[in-house]
Amino acid sequence: MSIIKRQRYIDKLTKLRNNGQVKIITGIRRCGKSFLLNTLYRDYLLTHGVTSEQIIFLDLDDIQNNRYRNPLELDRYIRSVMKDNNLRYYVLLDEIQKVRSIVNPNLPDNSDEKIGFVDVLNGMKNIPNVDVYVTGSNSKMLSSDVATEFRGRGDVIQLSPLTYDEFFEAYEGDKHGAWREFFTYGGMPKVMSLASHEDKAQYLADLFRLIYLADVVERNNIKADIDVLDHLLNIVSSSVGSLTNPSRLSNTFGTIKHLKIKNETISGYLDCFIDAFILSKAFRYDIKGRSYIETPLKYYFGDIGLRNAKINFRQQEENHIMENVLFNELKARGFSIDIGMINHRWKDKEDKMRQTQLEVDFVVNKAEKRYYIQSALTVADEDKRRQEVNSLNRIDDSYTKMVIVKDDILPWTDERGIQYINIEDFLLKTINEM
Repeated sequence: MSIIKRQRYIDKLTKLRNNGQVKIITGIRRCGKSFLLNTLYRDYLLTHGVTSEQIIFLDLDDIQNNRYRNPLELDRYIRSVMKDNNLRYYVLLDEIQKVRSIVNPNLPDNSDEKIGFVDVLNGMKNIPNVDVYVTGSNSKMLSSDVATEFRGRGDVIQLSPLTYDEFFEAYEGDKHGAWREFFTYGGMPKVMSLASHEDKAQYLADLFRLIYLADVVERNNIKADIDVLDHLLNIVSSSVGSLTNPSRLSNTFGTIKHLKIKNETISGYLDCFIDAFILSKAFRYDIKGRSYIETPLKYYFGDIGLRNAKINFRQQEENHIMENVLFNELKARGFSIDIGMINHRWKDKEDKMRQTQLEVDFVVNKAEKRYYIQSALTVADEDKRRQEVNSLNRIDDSYTKMVIVKDDILPWTDERGIQYINIEDFLLKTINEM
């Protein structure tokens, strides 16, 4: 398998280089954070005028470096290596959450003040010739507590599993089979090195069983049986692309498993999955009323392969899978994403007023840019096309409106200015146009 460049993230890191902030790389475990930092970014530095003696790298997950999980030892080691004040040093710390908090030994015995990795990193920031980068595997790296400690002095870069353009470039088989491979197995990097369906399915299933669920339980001190979390994820997996809320999920859980779990508990579990980058959620946005509707909402998986493996590759509805892939792509491009809603009123044949809610799959925003996007398998049939654009035609602003389809079509624009584009063309060719 060829090296996956992950250029989008290298560009982000280089833009933030030497800005006086700690660069914090987060993301779901096994999505390639260590490779990005220790291989790709390190190689970038070495080919752009930085010598190897200027790079201080520590893998804190390595047992040989366990002494540096003590924050005082870590701080002492880094400072001992930086011997030349005329050089700029690049400190790359992998799996920073491994550094434990300890009681401050320099305070009286009755003091319970603790020192942790945040103290080490804040100390590094005070050294003018140091640029610090860290990776973290879990939600603690994005918690409000850490954000408060850094007081706006840290830049968070969330690394996602491979997007389709990254996957496509590294895919070594017949490129015509890349899309089917991607929407089945997703973009976890190691999956690309596995040959058979059995190996890929087993790897993805093991990520859930051995790592992700155990992490969520341990990190959040959840007392419930892990099977409860497992079954909840199964239910969410089956409803990707559908509106839901904790109440509905609780009712479904009770029907399927004959267990009563409070809405608040379900909501808390879902938030734990979001913190661990397993799930994301999107709220509904009333486009004409310009207000948010908190429920129902939609949940999407951070990697579609993980979702498919979670339900043993059943329910391979390509329309829902396309929607999840598009959500992840737009998120990776830096957009905020909502589910659009339009209240439509009309008179029926008996002259009675009727009302319905029309949905726009995605309302995406970044700075001054906004796009309205529909995801559809096909618009080959004129009635189907009109159905898909019904909501878009009722939006009266001038922002770009798009329908992304599975159909193998050349891009075109209809008489109302709505653009139509094939899913692979969108994922591969419009990165710099949005």
